[in-house]
Parts: sequence; structure tokens; C-alpha cells
Amino acid sequence: MLQKSEIIDKAEEVADQIVRHSKHILPHAARLCLIGTFLEDGIRMYFQWDEQRNYINEQWSCGWFLAVMFVLVNLVGQLGGCVMVLSRQKVEIACGILFGIIGLQTIAYSILWDFQFLLRNLALAGGVILLLAESKAEGKSLFAGLPSLGENNPKMYLQLSGRLLLVLMFITLLRFEFSPSLIVLNLIGSALIALVAVGYKTKLCALILVLWLTILNFTFNAWWSVPSYKPMRDFLKYDFFQTLSVIGGLLLVVALGPGGVSVDAQKKRW
Repeated sequence: MLQKSEIIDKAEEVADQIVRHSKHILPHAARLCLIGTFLEDGIRMYFQWDEQRNYINEQWSCGWFLAVMFVLVNLVGQLGGCVMVLSRQKVEIACGILFGIIGLQTIAYSILWDFQFLLRNLALAGGVILLLAESKAEGKSLFAGLPSLGENNPKMYLQLSGRLLLVLMFITLLRFEFSPSLIVLNLIGSALIALVAVGYKTKLCALILVLWLTILNFTFNAWWSVPSYKPMRDFLKYDFFQTLSVIGGLLLVVALGPGGVSVDAQKKRW
């Protein structure tokens, strides 16, 4: 038991060193990964303008004008929101725009009735919530020069909500097949994501999941290896960038920490 504890402690030290040495790069990398799916989708709206407009018009019989407005809102909203997030300008407004895009697409593409895609959209919303949490300043004292009494409550509850929603992406990656190696991988992954959700050994578990999801993403969603004329290319590209966004969310968890509503925070108070 002692040996296992020493191994975990050593792994935590390594994780802390990684965070300390990358503290100036990590938040930027996290934000870039997180907005990846919005950036890719906004660019796709431009290059597939006619296809997207015709799909919405046929799906909802809403007419040419509303179909065009749908594509335009998605294009401008996503690209504009990404620029605002990356430049750190009006991030709260940018997050509101991205939330609106997620909601609009959930309805327009009938994602409400597709359990797997709905979970992925909710996980994506969790990533945006973490972006919002990052933009929130720590609670300030009422009197200048005095220390703040505890963490900013909105921020720590945003961190909790973001962590819990990120769990949903992992659920969609589980493959229920009777393979001993796959069962072991599912169990380990489920344990890690559960620990991130409750905020225990958070940075270590989140870093391991980042590594794991990155390997899975480049292995199973290699859209660049599929010819452009095959529909599978678009499906793989969608999965790739959505998973990349969740990786960005996990990197934000590493950069921000689990927040006040977590086992790690409670341990510090004991």
C-alpha cells in the first residue's frame, strides 16, 4: 500500500512540474483546443454554404431567407466568438454566443433525439463553461488591501459544472465489447473521469486523460487519411475536433485546478 501511495505521490509531483513549467503556455493551448470545433465548423459553413442552406431549408421548410440566416449566424457567431476568446476580449459575451450556437445547432440538426450527439454537445457546453470560469476574476475583498475571504462562488460552481459535463464526452467513447483489454481500458478510463468529476487528484487524472484522448483522437479520427470525396471524412473530422475541444476543457481543468467544490479543495481545509 505504501509503495502505491509513493508512486501516486511521485506522479503528482511530475504533474505539478509539468503544470509549473507550462503555466504560460497551457491556458493558451487549452483555449485553442477548446475552440477548435467552433473554428472548424465556422470555416465549414463558409465552404459548404449552399449545402448547409439547402439542408436547413429542406429539413425545416423554413424558406431561403431563414436558411441563409442560420448559416450566416453560425459562420459569424462561431468565428467571431473564437477570435474573442483567443484575444481575451469580451470573453463572457463570446461564451454566450458559443452557448447560443450549441443550442441552435442542437435544435436545427435534431441532436436532441440522438443520445450520443446530445452528450457530446453537452460536453462541449462544459468546455465553454470552463472558459467562462477562467474569465471570472477571483472574489475581491470589499476593502482595498485586505485579502479575499474564500474563492469566488460563481467561479467555483462554474468549474464544477464544467468538470461534470466533460464526463459526458468520455461516456460516448466507451465501447462495450467483450474484449479483456477493452474492458480494462474502459474501467481505467471511467475511474479517471470519475476522479476528475469529483475533483480528486484532479491535475494528475486530467493530464492522463489528455494524453489518452489525444492518442485515441489521432488513432481513430484520422480524417486527413480519408479521401475528400468520401462522407466518412466529414464524420471523422467532426469527431476529431469535438474530442479536441474536450481535451482543451481538460487542459483548462489542469490550468485552473478543480475549484472550491472538490475533494482536493476540501483536503486542503482539513
